[in-house]
Amino acid sequence: MDLQSFGKILVALGVGIAVLGALVWVGGRLGLGSLPGDVRIEREGWGCYVPIASSIVLSLLLTLLLNLVIRLLRK
Repeated sequence: MDLQSFGKILVALGVGIAVLGALVWVGGRLGLGSLPGDVRIEREGWGCYVPIASSIVLSLLLTLLLNLVIRLLRK
């Protein structure tokens, strides 16, 4: 692999991480992570957080987005 290909891969990874960070940031502002199905248990000295509802919503949105992208690429 030459340096140009490696550089392109690094740039693509960087852009992907930046997009993922922006999505997490926007999702947090829209209430993702504090939906009424997310379980939060806090005791003295420890805590546990299980984002069940947020995971389901995120899974549905990503499935719809991926299906749209696949359909557009097949045409």
